[in-house]
Amino acid sequence: MTGDATAAPAPVPRGAAARRPATAPPSLRDGRLEAALRTLELSVRGRLDGLLQGNHLGLVPGPGTEPGEARVYQPGDDVRRMDWAVTARTTEPHIRETVADRELETWVVVDLSPSLDMGTAACEKRDLAVAAVAAVAHLTRGGGNRIGALVTTGEHTVRVPARGGVAHARGLVRRVAEVPRAPEGTRGDLAEALEQLRRPARRRGLAVVVSDFLGEPTWERALRGLSARHDLLAVEVLDPAELDLPDAGTVVLADPETGRQREVHVTPLLRREFAAAAGAHRDRVATTLRRCGAARLTLRTDSDWIADIVRFALARKRTWSGGGR
Repeated sequence: MTGDATAAPAPVPRGAAARRPATAPPSLRDGRLEAALRTLELSVRGRLDGLLQGNHLGLVPGPGTEPGEARVYQPGDDVRRMDWAVTARTTEPHIRETVADRELETWVVVDLSPSLDMGTAACEKRDLAVAAVAAVAHLTRGGGNRIGALVTTGEHTVRVPARGGVAHARGLVRRVAEVPRAPEGTRGDLAEALEQLRRPARRRGLAVVVSDFLGEPTWERALRGLSARHDLLAVEVLDPAELDLPDAGTVVLADPETGRQREVHVTPLLRREFAAAAGAHRDRVATTLRRCGAARLTLRTDSDWIADIVRFALARKRTWSGGGR
């Protein structure tokens, strides 16, 4: 979501070849939406089923709230889970395992502002955002769990109530994919969407934010507020052209949220300066998300997005189970 015209504008290369990822989400622009969504669901189920079972929160497995068994402390365990009563009784450090809640309510905030309506690799960032929603819906459904969505384009906001069931999950993904594109020059407002999710207060659950997080992090305060009641997952959607200018002679730098464009001749110096500025912005986003207590998953239009989700989820599970030592 672009906050100003200078914040990592999207370059549009002339005649540049894109590297195709191993798995790309189906295009949602070709008029065959139902077929594309069915292909997307089969891709998610085929690659994720059986790989991520065993922890209640799926993408962000947390410690839960119900007390479980105590066990001997091992190096790398979270000291905040120390059971001091058992430790004092046995004179040996113990931690208390916890059991996750039986039902999970997940809310997905989806940023579909104009800065996501671009892509120089195998798909648009918008397609990848919808794919991320489909993965979250698949990984959190079942067992009485509910999922809802709040989609913002900068021009309008669409809210899908939280409900359970496979039919609702499919309908939610379809509703997100069908949200009309905002006209070029529309400025997005992720902070306002997060505030709408904060109020009124909801039961504790999982909040997932899908965005490119371009521009100034004006959303930090609202995200901090969500962290008081929810586990947070930030899904960062990127395109390689936002990180490094192609060596293509002449490119057009465009900010879709202001409509401003500038044609520039790419030189080695310009490429270095662009890459440095883009890297500094991504580091700032990562630092801000960390301060807010959000786990960060980065998906790129030029990489295997399902493999990235699997690696992220398995790494999180190992960390919570003590296997990440």
